[in-house]
Parts: sequence; C-alpha cells; structure tokens
Amino acid sequence: MTGIVTVEVGLGDRAYDILIGPGLIARGAELIQKRLPKARAAIVTDENVAAAHLEALVESLAGAGNPPAVIKLPAGEKTKSFDSLETVVDQIIAARLERGDAVIALGGGVIGDLTGFAAGIVRRGMNFVQVPTSLLAQVDSSVGGKTGINSPRGKNLIGVFHQPKLVLADTAALDTLPLREFRAGYAEVAKYGLIDRPDFFAWLENNWQEVFSGGPARIEAIAQSCRAKADVVARDEFETGDRALLNLGHTFGHALEAATAYDGARLVHGEGVAIGMALAHRFSARLNLASPDDAARVEAHLRDVGLPWRMADIPGSLPDADALFNYITQDKKVSRGALTFILTRGIGQSFIAKDVPASEVVSFLKENHPG
Repeated sequence: MTGIVTVEVGLGDRAYDILIGPGLIARGAELIQKRLPKARAAIVTDENVAAAHLEALVESLAGAGNPPAVIKLPAGEKTKSFDSLETVVDQIIAARLERGDAVIALGGGVIGDLTGFAAGIVRRGMNFVQVPTSLLAQVDSSVGGKTGINSPRGKNLIGVFHQPKLVLADTAALDTLPLREFRAGYAEVAKYGLIDRPDFFAWLENNWQEVFSGGPARIEAIAQSCRAKADVVARDEFETGDRALLNLGHTFGHALEAATAYDGARLVHGEGVAIGMALAHRFSARLNLASPDDAARVEAHLRDVGLPWRMADIPGSLPDADALFNYITQDKKVSRGALTFILTRGIGQSFIAKDVPASEVVSFLKENHPG
C-alpha cells in the first residue's frame, strides 16, 4: 500500500499488523475485511471523536455491506469506569454480535482501553480492532493488548491482556487533535528514545517541530515508536520482565493523575508521563545512578515542546508527599509490597529497579513538591 508503513507485532499465531499512514479510516472496511472476512462489527467511540471521524468509518463499513452498530460514550478519562464497561458490554450483546465478529475502538487511549476490555470479556473474547485517533493511542495504548478501566483507588487496576487483530493508525486523524493532546501523545514518543534508543531521542531533539507539523517525520516517529513497543511486547507479552520498561515515567505519572482525580482540565495522561519521566531521571541522579546533566537534557526537551516537566506545572494544589507516596504504593508496579521503579543510568539506558527504599521516594517527593 503506497505511503503506508506496516509494523508487525510478532506474537506467533496471534501476530498482527499496525498500519501507519493517512486515509486509513476511510479504507476501514477493506483493511478489516482482509483480516476478518464477513465479520459484523460494533464501533465504540466518544462524542468528540464521533464528530470528526465516525461518519467515514461507518460509510466504509456500510458501503461494504456491513452496517455497524455504534456505541457512543462521553469523552474523558472518567469514561474508563464500570458504568461505561457495562454500557458497552450490554450494547455489544444487544447488537447480537457473535464471538467471531469485531469490536472496533475508534478513539484515543480511553476508548481503546475500555473497548479492548469489553471485547476481551464478552463471549469470553471477541475479535478486537484498534483505530486510534490520538498520537498517544497510536504509539502506545493501541499496541500490545493491555486493556482495562480505572478504579477509584488507582489507574488501570482492572483489566485483561487482549491483543487486537489489527491496528489502523491514520496519521491524518491527528490533524484534528488539539495541540495539548498532540503534545501529551508526544511524551510517549520521547519515552521510547529514553528507554533504550538514545539515537531516536537525539533525532527527536532535532526533528520534533517536523513531527508536530506533519508529513514524513510524523510517520517516521510513529513507526519508530510502534517498532520499539512491538519489540518489547514480542519479548514479554504479559509484563513479567522487560515490558515493565515501557512504564518509564508512569509510576510517578499515575500517582499524579490519581492525586488530581483524573481531572483532564488539570492533567492528562501524557502530561503525567512527561512529569514522571523528568522525575524518574532526577530521582536516578539523586541516587547517583545517572548524571544530573541527563535529567536536565530531558527537562529541556520537554520544556521545548511545551510539555509540563515538574509537579509545579500542574494547576491547583497537590496532596502532600506522603499522600502522593500512598498513590504510588497502589500502582500495579508494586510487587509484594516492594517498590519497583523504572530508573536510568543515562539517556536510553533505562532499567527495572526493584526494592527501591520507600524513605528515598518520600524524601525525593518532599524535595520536589511545589508546596
């Protein structure tokens, strides 16, 4: 397919393709039916994405003789809830879709995570297709099969691993994203460089403006990110080892999201990750694992692209350091009470640090707390 980059996620008989390029939503029926012939479909989306992209996907499927059921939800992180899950599950069943039919997630990370969870539990597992419309979803949440919803006690604590059959990353869909949302997704792009691809991070430092403006650099950045994630997922599908590296910045970030009650006006996921990555590098320097110069370089790049990089950048007040620490201990990265962080020895040299002393974390949070 001209102008389309294909990245394979190598999982044996469950391998699937990520297709990256413009115009894929309008070709949805053709691309989905090639992999799931004769499958009927339900599309799950939110009100914001529906206004921009639903019609093109519905027309594509209906034009191929497969008019879909449409399940529309409110936009925002609070949609990742039991109430929304019940709505989606009930409407999939009401549409009389069978196990071999397809549930399509059209939207950002919230819709993808929720829809994948529903597809994973209805009829004990239905076919699932990701059509991510945000940069964050295209490079991160749509790839790798982690699905779920939030608990009031923490983010993504309820869910299943359920791999999609196909991911359609339509890069033209990103043209409708608000700048703040694009920036938030870019945090996950930078993350792949900071984990183990220092050359990619250096490329981003030099080319981020072209990634933001669109064109070949944007496709290249998304493809590199998807390759990085696909490599890790193929090695460690169920996050028992290396895959935890993908959580760089997330332990701090998830705690900050929980501390702001998932209020997207104050902090969206990618912004939490950006602050979390800066904190992870600064914490690594504090523990004498890495140079403070690396932390400063990460902070400078996040600042250049317009992302928040410190807790003081979050509007409003935050709970104190002890309360933030309690949110950290609720995170999934805690194992038998031992604190696991993704720390770094330098740019592109992240590693899994187990048994991080709680006292070090609390004092670091106190030092970096805006209060």
